[in-house]
Amino acid sequence: MDTICHIITKLELGGAQEVALHVVSHLDPLKYRAVLISGPGGLLTEEAQRLPHIEMHLLPELGRRIHPLDDLVALVRMTKLLRRLRPSIVHTHSSKAGILGRWAAWLAGVPVILHTIHGFGITPNQPGWLRRLLTLLERLTGLITSHWIAVSQVDIAKGMAWRLFRSDQVSLIRPGIDPTLFLRPLNPQQRTALRAELGATQDQWLIGTVACLKPQKAPHDFVAVAKYVCAAIPQARFVLVGDGALRSQIDGLLNQEGLSDRVRLAGWRRDIPNVMQTLDAFLLTSHWEGLPRVLLEARAAGLPIVATRVGGAGEAVSHGTEAYLCAPGDCVSLAEKVIHILRRKPEQGKVMESHSHTFPNEFHVNEMVAQYSSLYEQFCGRFQARSTDRSAEVPL
Repeated sequence: MDTICHIITKLELGGAQEVALHVVSHLDPLKYRAVLISGPGGLLTEEAQRLPHIEMHLLPELGRRIHPLDDLVALVRMTKLLRRLRPSIVHTHSSKAGILGRWAAWLAGVPVILHTIHGFGITPNQPGWLRRLLTLLERLTGLITSHWIAVSQVDIAKGMAWRLFRSDQVSLIRPGIDPTLFLRPLNPQQRTALRAELGATQDQWLIGTVACLKPQKAPHDFVAVAKYVCAAIPQARFVLVGDGALRSQIDGLLNQEGLSDRVRLAGWRRDIPNVMQTLDAFLLTSHWEGLPRVLLEARAAGLPIVATRVGGAGEAVSHGTEAYLCAPGDCVSLAEKVIHILRRKPEQGKVMESHSHTFPNEFHVNEMVAQYSSLYEQFCGRFQARSTDRSAEVPL
């Protein structure tokens, strides 16, 4: 039985984490031994520990921030752990775990090393010297990577431009969702109660997002758009589902702008399909992305969408059909599109909803799992063939 080990930095609520958990939990237990390595403290950690057939290891030193001593300790501990586990495949997710995990796998002699790009850790807000350093580090780590997986064509093009891999060294596998979860309508009483919990009455508009409160998701821009829209449409209300390092800043900004009664910070929730059913429009203000799964969820729910044109957003939704896409940071354009949707809501809602029933199979979670399983079989087969050939050699 082959051991497949997934490594991710932290099991917080997010697209990369949900992809990793779904793939590792759906491996055939009769064919594969599934192992998951992560840093501690994520909201999904307890859920991951309850999954059947999953062997989980938490490394206290594996964290998001760059910390030379902790990172070195994490590398050493991970290498020792992988030597003991002896996986056929190590599959890393996210930038930090992607670097440390791949080098630990190489030092441990793991035969197949895979990495999924859920958006690069090389971002526009970093100084030029840091972007160049991180690009070099990714390029060097690419030398020990058996194969790359990308969630968007944009990231494939970017990786090839940075000379991280060739076209035959990367596969496109979308971060799938189950669209049926987002098509189940709430009864009127449930919807009214949940809207009240999220800060809106039935005669108000509710615009929402689901995002971690960190620079990537630009929650400050979400507040700026809300301010503009609320000035134009008094019955507009906004809800931000999520939490993170910028929570206190956003709280202060809402007080400063006099929006505390118009914008609700709802924290993390696990009933996102129900939340989507309560919204009148969905807004995503990210400054960079891989391919935001939350846009797929909003699309499946039939919501009008306004989002920034970053990463694979234009691959997840079509501009003018399922969504309006604007330049990142252009809060005025984002707000104008939200206002346009609300003022034409009955008509707009029917247009968007009609496309939710033609959800592409490439974004379905079952297709994602099937493609990953096929990739694992392919690489395990190659490794077993090489092992057989070596064992058949007769020494001179």
